[in-house]
Amino acid sequence: MLGLAVLYIRGMGSRGTNTSQAVDYYLDVLELDPGNKIANKALAVIRANSAPEELADWLTPERLAKLFPPIPAPALSSQTILIGAGLLAALIIMFTGILINRNVLPNPFVNKNARPTAEFILSSEIRSAPVETGGSYAYILTRNEAIRLYQRALSLFSGYRDEEAKVILNKILESNASDGLKNRARILIRNTEVPGFDNFKRSGNPAYADVVKEPALYRDVHIIWKGMATNLEITNEHTRFDFLVGYDTRRTLEGIIVVVFNHPVAVNTERPLEVLGRVVLSNSGEVRLEGIAIHQTGRLEN
Repeated sequence: MLGLAVLYIRGMGSRGTNTSQAVDYYLDVLELDPGNKIANKALAVIRANSAPEELADWLTPERLAKLFPPIPAPALSSQTILIGAGLLAALIIMFTGILINRNVLPNPFVNKNARPTAEFILSSEIRSAPVETGGSYAYILTRNEAIRLYQRALSLFSGYRDEEAKVILNKILESNASDGLKNRARILIRNTEVPGFDNFKRSGNPAYADVVKEPALYRDVHIIWKGMATNLEITNEHTRFDFLVGYDTRRTLEGIIVVVFNHPVAVNTERPLEVLGRVVLSNSGEVRLEGIAIHQTGRLEN
């Protein structure tokens, strides 16, 4: 209505000014918005310049421009609003992540019972050159892959999932990772703990087939396998037997692996057993288990 009123003051087409029509529009505006400054100013101008000639003299381009209504902001579509909200959320998440990474803000996702890992975080020097170029390696990693693998291992270590972490760290040791990154991997491995039957994370328990397929990845990794013992040999210094992995049901044999304990252990070769052991590789690449503990009860047979 403010716009139409200005058109009538200025003169629509060749008909000249129509102040009465303009006044009607301004009064309508004031009825809806009593404090409207443009309508009040326009009515004051019309009253002060009631003669058409006086109003025409007053209406310079600069003065007329002040009577036009402000240009409204463009309407935003729902799609534009959603895109804008998404970008804003992404920026907030990104900057929050940066602040958390720099320890400015506490990490709300960190498990308070997690193992401390601050001393194992990679330095900027190692991050800048995490891989070597040239040479022959079992696994070739890109810069991003090498750092991502170490970060994953560190996360598993933080959650006391040491055996899963060691598999990843062994891959780093067998790869083209830089000496600095490999040293950090060795330090992390040395800080892992020997599990027992009570705290072993069976969700990350490797299968026999995976170990014999890529034994280097499972070097020094602890496992728990079920099976039967045969060819038992017990002395004052050690216990040795061939372990029939997966044969606890006497239906399926996954494979045979030598198990050695560095002390005498009571083993019943007529009943199934569980072996907690550490994967050991000989110089020739042969895989065996260094025994840690044995679990042998009637429940296993049932």
